[in-house]
Amino acid sequence: MGPLQGKRVIELQGIGPGPFCGMMLADMGAEIIRIDRSANVGRAANVSDILARGRKSIGVDLKNAEGVETVLKLLESADVVIEGFRPGVMERLGLGPDVCHARNPKLVYGRMTGWGQFGEISKAAGHDINYIALSGALHAIGPKDTNPTPPLNLVGDFGGGGMLLAFGIASALVEAAQSGKGQVVDAAMTDGSAILMNAIFGIMNRDGWSHDRGTNLLDGGAHFYGTYETADGKHVSIGSMEPQFYALLMEKTGLDSDPDFKAQMDRNEWPQLRVKLAAVMVTKTRDEWDAIMYGSDICYAPVLNFEEATANKHNQDRATFVEQDGITQAAPAPRFSRTEPQLPPSAVAPGQQTDEILGSLGLSDDEIAALKSSGAIA
Repeated sequence: MGPLQGKRVIELQGIGPGPFCGMMLADMGAEIIRIDRSANVGRAANVSDILARGRKSIGVDLKNAEGVETVLKLLESADVVIEGFRPGVMERLGLGPDVCHARNPKLVYGRMTGWGQFGEISKAAGHDINYIALSGALHAIGPKDTNPTPPLNLVGDFGGGGMLLAFGIASALVEAAQSGKGQVVDAAMTDGSAILMNAIFGIMNRDGWSHDRGTNLLDGGAHFYGTYETADGKHVSIGSMEPQFYALLMEKTGLDSDPDFKAQMDRNEWPQLRVKLAAVMVTKTRDEWDAIMYGSDICYAPVLNFEEATANKHNQDRATFVEQDGITQAAPAPRFSRTEPQLPPSAVAPGQQTDEILGSLGLSDDEIAALKSSGAIA
């Protein structure tokens, strides 16, 4: 059931990158217990919340001292805790790293923020777009002579945030198995989006990248690396960088007879060559180009919407997308040869396993009832 089977993770309810990290760990087989706000108990399960798959849920009032003590009892038997509050909030709740490590010295304490646990604006509000703006990533994305284009919230929240925290937690678990000691993992989306840019920063350092968007090799500036509209108003992607792939592109588009296209790497020629190639690509439908280019070494793929992607034969061959409770979603990844992860159950209702979770800690029915009466749990 995945390489993290047997690991217990306590997740403080959050949004965006924190739950994405929890999903990644759940997909790998970890047991995830989410601490939901007691005020949310009574709401129905939202099975369309894909990031919340693979959880058990307990409803807790973190402003109640007995509620905080309940969480600390859970942490005593946990391997990991994940929180996504602003710096200092967990400390004010009485659940900071020092308190938690006093209860469980081997605990990996994962912290997910935008700006990090320290720094000039670490306590300010922000969103993905702001974090990737500060790291330099957003400036590089978008067409020429227009505003930078937010790449959804993939670079900050998920690639530079949740996935970074999951990697940090996995690394800390390996180290804890050797040292017997836990530690704090400070995952910041500014840091994460910056490290995602290291390949581009390397090109910049050797003067191979212009700050003018849409003029570079990988940002749509090169005529052989970008997207093109087809006759039916759809789009295709082309990435024919290497000479042999470029030669095949020229052959299949009939442009191998045009001497202008011989200067593949002449940046001064890229704008006019893009116009010429666009004029050819728009003469056929996407399906017609698929028949000519799909599966070849041109480095080509049709630009698919979500429904088209789920129906694509290659994606179906790999079971990239799966359906559960009527919700289509991406399957757990990456693949493993021996400890193959399985799709975890859909999202549960807040507090759905409160009694089960507390019972597993050895609390009696009377003790659980007393906690409910005090308002510590729901």
